[in-house]
Amino acid sequence: MTAINKALQAVTLGEVQSFENLQITPLLTAVPGIADYLTLGEAQEQGLAIVTEVSDSGSVPTLLLENSAEQALFLLDGEELVGAKQNRILNLTLLVPAQTTLEIPVSCVEQGRWSHRTEEFASADRAMFSRGRARKAERVSENMRSSDSRHSDQSEVWDDIACKMSMMDVDSSTDAIADAFEHFSGSVDEYVGAFSTTETQVGACFVINGKICGLELFDVSATCSKLMPKLIRSYAIDAIEEQQETTPATSPGILEFIQQVAAAPADSFEALGEGEDLRIHSAAIAGGALAARERVVHLCAFRREAEAGSERGSDNMRRASERQRYRNR
Repeated sequence: MTAINKALQAVTLGEVQSFENLQITPLLTAVPGIADYLTLGEAQEQGLAIVTEVSDSGSVPTLLLENSAEQALFLLDGEELVGAKQNRILNLTLLVPAQTTLEIPVSCVEQGRWSHRTEEFASADRAMFSRGRARKAERVSENMRSSDSRHSDQSEVWDDIACKMSMMDVDSSTDAIADAFEHFSGSVDEYVGAFSTTETQVGACFVINGKICGLELFDVSATCSKLMPKLIRSYAIDAIEEQQETTPATSPGILEFIQQVAAAPADSFEALGEGEDLRIHSAAIAGGALAARERVVHLCAFRREAEAGSERGSDNMRRASERQRYRNR
């Protein structure tokens, strides 16, 4: 039994929560647990973590993290870091050991800026929109298999952001995805406020317009409750883009999707920091997990664009003629 399979077999489904066109099904555990690490946000609030450019000149795909805490730091796949020369997102989940300085792999989500706004990065209250995270996960997995690199396809990330901004009719002087979240902040906050977590919740399945988009699973409920708002924002911005869809979706059921994730082959790599990177290698699923300290610390899994791409392409062409509806929001 694989680590991912074992982790998924240990959860049960909670009662579905819905708001507008987003449905979230909680993943529950019998034992809530306590985190033996700090999230990046917690560490930065306590002055125990600093994220900067790697040098004065900087490097787009790499940042420098200094962890001065007595505990490891948990960094979430897709978590956005804002400031310094340009905003970035984390390419995969990391567990950075205590008292460690580490170069971390990132992708740029602000193409039109390369100048210091601040010296340090701050962890934002959001993660990259879920479809962008899914495509990034595919490319990171491919690069790890082919060259042991944890880079994404940066041009593809920028293309995904450009498409999102165009479809949602958002202007940005620096092509920053942060401006899309800001533009729709009121609506995004409504989505976040509509959902709650329970003391035994360790993850969730996310469904937009009847289509399963992704699954997130943490090792303990405390981490889930802290980071779920970031993830809801990630899926909410996609849900807002697709609010006008009326065509019934064709998608596997949640249990079937979980079974697909559990059964998917996963390649193993030594992780940066602690643990082992498990990268899902499947025609149906994209994503990966970080296994450390004898458990899966975090798993993210997405329905691959290979399955969703044809319907999304036709949806995008149709929605292109409907962009005007966003102008008055």
